[in-house]
Amino acid sequence: MSTFYITTPIYYPSDNLHIGHAYTTVAADAVARFKRLTGHDVWFLTGSDEHGQKIERTAAAHGETPASYVERIVAGFKELWARLEISYTDFIRTSEERHKRVVQDLFRRLYEQGDIYKAKYEGWYCTPCETFWLERQLQEGRCPDCGRPVELVQEESYFFRLSKYADRMLRHIEENPDFIWPPARRNEMINFIKAGLEDLAVSRTTFSWGIPVPFDPRHVIYVWIDALTNYISALGYGTEDDGLFRKYWPCDVHLVGKDIVRFHTIIWPILLMAAGIPLPKRVVGHGWLLLESGKMSKSKGNVVDPLVLCDKYGVDAVRYYLLRELPSGADCIYTEEALVKRINEDLANDFGNLLHRTATMVERYLGGEVAPPGPPEGPDRELMALAEEVPSRVAEHVDRVELAEALAAVWRLVGRANKYAEETAPWSLARDPGRRERLATVLYNLLESFRLATILVGPFMPGVPPRVWARLGIADRPELHTWESLRWGRLPAGVRVTKGEPLFPRIE
Repeated sequence: MSTFYITTPIYYPSDNLHIGHAYTTVAADAVARFKRLTGHDVWFLTGSDEHGQKIERTAAAHGETPASYVERIVAGFKELWARLEISYTDFIRTSEERHKRVVQDLFRRLYEQGDIYKAKYEGWYCTPCETFWLERQLQEGRCPDCGRPVELVQEESYFFRLSKYADRMLRHIEENPDFIWPPARRNEMINFIKAGLEDLAVSRTTFSWGIPVPFDPRHVIYVWIDALTNYISALGYGTEDDGLFRKYWPCDVHLVGKDIVRFHTIIWPILLMAAGIPLPKRVVGHGWLLLESGKMSKSKGNVVDPLVLCDKYGVDAVRYYLLRELPSGADCIYTEEALVKRINEDLANDFGNLLHRTATMVERYLGGEVAPPGPPEGPDRELMALAEEVPSRVAEHVDRVELAEALAAVWRLVGRANKYAEETAPWSLARDPGRRERLATVLYNLLESFRLATILVGPFMPGVPPRVWARLGIADRPELHTWESLRWGRLPAGVRVTKGEPLFPRIE
């Protein structure tokens, strides 16, 4: 069985997460579930990035220690992921001993081989972004990423020789066109490297909430070495228990927002190069879910709470909206009106209504029992051909983490089945006793289309398949729920169908 390792960023517990964070994790979960469906041995990692000056200051403002503050916030992360049915394999926290040990060992190793050295640092620092900037990189004296004020910092620091590896990193990106996806992000990173890389400050002395430098405990290891190392510390890299690392590394996909692509495609791979560790296969930088007023930000307070949306509209509907609305690589504007429109048009009208009206006709015309189909006629063949073609199309899109496009491919089948119902008009066939075999064939084809579509939407909306299998009378037939069963004609005659309540009621 081939392995597949996918990660989300580890999220910063300065406050509760918003719907933009939910998108990243739901997207990674959909890919992980799809890979499991297609027979892969999947390791899916998420977690929390708990150190740094911002956490120290935020905790103090709440009258708490950093440790007690992050404990409460991280519990909220896990509650959200449980609500969104995130099927992660492991949740790594940078405050855990298993992580600290790997970070310190890696830091020591890079120091001993001369890739980390001590010097004086003076420069501009953005605390909310935990990022150092050169004077020329500031925009009107402010952080170019978040637009907030920066502080002039002067302190002794350890530096990592990022510049030493610039040419090698550039060569790797140019020789591996799929390493950074989509291509627009790749071009941005090539230009960034060509503009010149500065050595990176990798320790701080102005706060204490972090992992101490093992041979100089006045210094704490700076967040980007600390946080990025999670992807290998969670696998036990460099420890006696490194079986997971040997099995799953290199990572197949690091899925990140476009604002942290630079850290994941320049700093992280150069750290790995210096340590002699294979580079991840791919970094995918997705776009942002924006509000009409601009980017969501925990510190600005203009965020949408995914828990509220799940309570209001249901988890599967929220997951579908997130994955269908955000095109690969691009930004999109979030509005509640767009969410309701997706629920009504795609889920209620197209998907749910296809099952509801077909099951209603099977109950009314065939006594609720699936009858064997007769020989295919013209429109049958077209529907069957599309149903055979769609799974490979969906798999191609998921491999590229083009999830909106993957769902669009499934909806081609859903749409064609709805059109097929109009073309074949089973309600008219039912009026002619001599067309009973044709009626049975049409209803069989509609149900089989829906079975195949349900298997394909399962990774995106995991709550849907169990409800559908119960309606189709195949809840106790797991062999009909698998990737291998995506072959036309597997739905057995004789099973009993019940229409039940609509899968996705319309929202008025």
